[in-house]
Amino acid sequence: MTTDLAAEIEVRALTGAALEAALDGVAALRIAVFRDWPYLYDGNLEYERAYLNTYRDNPGALLVGAFHQGRLIGASTSTLMEDHAEAFSAPFRALNIPLENILYGAESVLLPEYRGIGLGHRFIDLREAHARTMQRAYVAFCSVKRPESHPLKPANARSNDAFWLGRGYEPLPGVLAEFAWKDLGDSEETTKPLQFWMRKL
Repeated sequence: MTTDLAAEIEVRALTGAALEAALDGVAALRIAVFRDWPYLYDGNLEYERAYLNTYRDNPGALLVGAFHQGRLIGASTSTLMEDHAEAFSAPFRALNIPLENILYGAESVLLPEYRGIGLGHRFIDLREAHARTMQRAYVAFCSVKRPESHPLKPANARSNDAFWLGRGYEPLPGVLAEFAWKDLGDSEETTKPLQFWMRKL
């Protein structure tokens, strides 16, 4: 796969009927991508569809789809921080950072065969443009923290830290969220720490 492929991929914000039509595809993408390290997420379509419905009727939310030959191969979501789960906004309340100044980047998921050709940058560009439209001064997101000794960590595991740093994002020391999901092979949910990153626009 070459970088020429990027020109064949259409990346656009989804609204209305197009958003509704893409929801199951986005849900399937989230399940597939987050199944891999470091999330190890044992997801299900029912939960994902309910979660994604929050983007359907929220004018402050953004759902971006990446399509190759009509197939959804990537997606990125964002929402106003005050509209997202309390587990994610609580750390900022404790730091007295106004939630109304922050756009929260919930996730960007991309099939492995389409990585490394610039689509991540396109997702971030649209997210930051949306933040400016919503008159937000900051964009924040968080990523799961797994122990280096985790038995399911692949030998060739790579983090996205260099990419995020290159885009001007920095981890916020000590600013963590906690969220629970069921890992692959587990019988019940467990709580994981997630590290917040943020950039001032």
